[in-house]
Amino acid sequence: MALLEVKGITKRFGGLVAIDDVSYSVEKGEIRGLIGPNGAGKSVMFKTICGFYRPTQGQILYQGEDITGRSASAIAERGLVRTFQETTLFQEFTVYENILVGCHLRARSNLFAALFRTDRHKQKMAEAKTLEVLEFMGLADRKDQLALNLPLGSQRALAVAIALAAEPKLLLLDEPFAGMNPEETSQMMRMVKKVHESGVSIVLVEHDMKAVMGLCQTLMVLNFGQLLAEGSPEEIRANEQVIEAYLGSA
Repeated sequence: MALLEVKGITKRFGGLVAIDDVSYSVEKGEIRGLIGPNGAGKSVMFKTICGFYRPTQGQILYQGEDITGRSASAIAERGLVRTFQETTLFQEFTVYENILVGCHLRARSNLFAALFRTDRHKQKMAEAKTLEVLEFMGLADRKDQLALNLPLGSQRALAVAIALAAEPKLLLLDEPFAGMNPEETSQMMRMVKKVHESGVSIVLVEHDMKAVMGLCQTLMVLNFGQLLAEGSPEEIRANEQVIEAYLGSA
């Protein structure tokens, strides 16, 4: 059984078709890339899978369960977690506090209880998980820094750390390398590999072809909301339709 199955998903906004009858599956242990030109429907796809949008038609199965139309929080509780295209952090919170907030999904603790320590048992569990994630992501030495003072690379690492605090089985990464310099990109690639090797399956939306080709086992190409091609990085690199639509102008 596939970890995630997307079956004939279509998403319309009025007369605009953002996703047009797209089907694919993601296997447990896989790291898969979703690429395509700007406006191809990649972020809409992520938002639809994660419950931010309800599909106009089609079905989404996660671990064999139909999650079509479920709320974003209910889907995240099941272990399907997404990071965002723009780095979304609590800027006035410390690194530690940001990750602590991410723990409330798994600890089933109220967000404010997590922050203000009104539930001691759940809080201790969340604190232990926060320290574990800090070490794993290499952020322990920055735990008391405010998020707004972090360099871009560390902010992106923190965004992934917050997602990991929710203990995902499938992590959707939305452009984690955007705006990074080569050194930051290499460091984030190592971190994504480490997350994957820890047992987390990953779907990655990204425009940085070096990162995509270096990380992903399988690639999907969206173009005008349709699935243009699917295959290994080598197959996608050699696909004439993909070159014409995307790679040739990248």
